[in-house]
Amino acid sequence: MAEIATIARPYAEALFKAGASDLDGTAGWLEPLAAIVGNPQLLDFAANPKTTGDQVFDLVSGLVPQPLPEAGKNFLRVLIDNGRLSALPEAAAQFRQLKNTVSGASDAVVYSAFPIDAQALQDVSASLERRFGRKLTTRVEIDESLIGGIRAVVGDEVLDTSVKARLEQMKAALTA
Repeated sequence: MAEIATIARPYAEALFKAGASDLDGTAGWLEPLAAIVGNPQLLDFAANPKTTGDQVFDLVSGLVPQPLPEAGKNFLRVLIDNGRLSALPEAAAQFRQLKNTVSGASDAVVYSAFPIDAQALQDVSASLERRFGRKLTTRVEIDESLIGGIRAVVGDEVLDTSVKARLEQMKAALTA
């Protein structure tokens, strides 16, 4: 995976420099674009030798929920023309990392067995920010195997308060 990271780095850095005046705005169109391009079927379509760059561009830009700004169109066009569309999700992740470094924030992934409403997520996010001592950009992923509770991952740190983790702790205590 180091190869894709190496390929994506110059694109992420160039986008970061170009969008320095509005990093949040750039992230606003880059994240949905990365999610769309991360689809394996779309990448297969783009890799087909019978598919033209214009067809790929039209398909991808048509799937984005909001119209892409000119910078977004140019970025997408450069990736397609250079045959690097598959590097877009990694470039977005590296862009987010650069943006977080400037703002002093970190990404946090909260795994939950059930959907978390906006107010509860705000409370969890505030609690995690106090716990980890930094500003967090939080997103939620559903993991039904947790049974209940949450598991928060911030960088290489994990806070696991799920029912599954507690059951594992009990199992280890009982078998020791």
